[in-house]
Amino acid sequence: MGKTWLVRDLAARAGRQLVEVNFERDPALKKLFSTNDPRRILGELSLALSVDINPDRSLLFLDEIQAAGDVLARLRWFYEELPQLPVAAAGSLLEFSLADHSFSMPVGRIAFQHIEPMGFPEYLRAHGQERLLSAIRAWRPSRDFSSTAHEQATRWFHRFAMVGGMPAVVAADIAGREPRQVREQQKELVAAYRADFAKYAGRMDRDILNAVLNTVVASLGRKFVYAHVGEGVKQHQAKRALDLLTLARLVHQVRHTAANGLPLGAEVKASFRKAVTADVAVVHALLGTPAAQAFPSWESLPPSLRGQITDQLAAQHLRLTDPGAGDGPELYYWQREGGRPGEIDYLIQLHGRIIPIELKAGAAGAMKSLHQFMFERRLDLAVRADANPPSVMDLDLKTTQGHAVRYRLVSVPLYMLWNLPDIL
Repeated sequence: MGKTWLVRDLAARAGRQLVEVNFERDPALKKLFSTNDPRRILGELSLALSVDINPDRSLLFLDEIQAAGDVLARLRWFYEELPQLPVAAAGSLLEFSLADHSFSMPVGRIAFQHIEPMGFPEYLRAHGQERLLSAIRAWRPSRDFSSTAHEQATRWFHRFAMVGGMPAVVAADIAGREPRQVREQQKELVAAYRADFAKYAGRMDRDILNAVLNTVVASLGRKFVYAHVGEGVKQHQAKRALDLLTLARLVHQVRHTAANGLPLGAEVKASFRKAVTADVAVVHALLGTPAAQAFPSWESLPPSLRGQITDQLAAQHLRLTDPGAGDGPELYYWQREGGRPGEIDYLIQLHGRIIPIELKAGAAGAMKSLHQFMFERRLDLAVRADANPPSVMDLDLKTTQGHAVRYRLVSVPLYMLWNLPDIL
């Protein structure tokens, strides 16, 4: 997801010599890290790579470290004995592979940072749309929003919905590749993930992993049911596969909460969950969304597919609402059990409050469940994400059960969800 590019860019901006080791491309280099002496390791690397390494002016980059998990344990000695040398390690499906290693992680000496796919604001920035991004970022409930800005943002967001945020795919889009080529790039990325699954086949049948991933995409926006994964797949196998895909960060689980108070995670129901993928590009690759000389228009997509993509994009951008969370904020939803139907698409904790979020793939739709939920939980602020320009309404109405309820509804376009912390 662009980790290698980020480290290379960091070295360039910091003015440091990049010393790059790729353990998949050069597996023989692993043996150079068999000692606990970091200066000796650097000396061996200097010989192997034919470069002079000055700890005061270099950055050591250990790429594809999942292929050499034991090396992570050696990094404590770099931290303690060569603190002037910054060391960065990057890997794919890292937690997935490290589960096979028995060494103890050097706590306090290694900091982890998970990298998410690019969100809509980064996508706009990559396309040089800084002025539009500034307009989106500046909107607050007390202000008007330009109709021109809304039209432009909607157009760009529909394109983002087809491209996604995987850096290699975004780069192809920026380079002017035809949509069919962009779609092929998405499929190649998913194929690369599946190839990685094969490396860990001893822990789980990769056919089951594939079946679960396909089921995640097919059930976007709905409760994930283990029994629906496929014929011959036992429920405990489906659960294990879903947990592994979550560990690999290709899937994120959305947990059910009773939402009677904070924290939301205090009242989860383990048997209820939804699931989304890391990026909408995975959805298109697995569903085979058509693309030729042009992407299909948003309105031409089947309503069910628009709903799936809407749910996926909402989850991606809600995971960007807490930049301080290295693993991204937890996502929750609520569903009534038994009796009358009712569901709140997403619930987040923000500014010490429970914020229910209602999703609409278009510009209209009933909100009966939201009204009833606001009454039952005695909440006074909710968010609706749809295709309309942003607005604020103070609602005073009765639920279908005849209960009076009052609350403020902040309505934002889907392309603004990432900015909810500032908007609210």
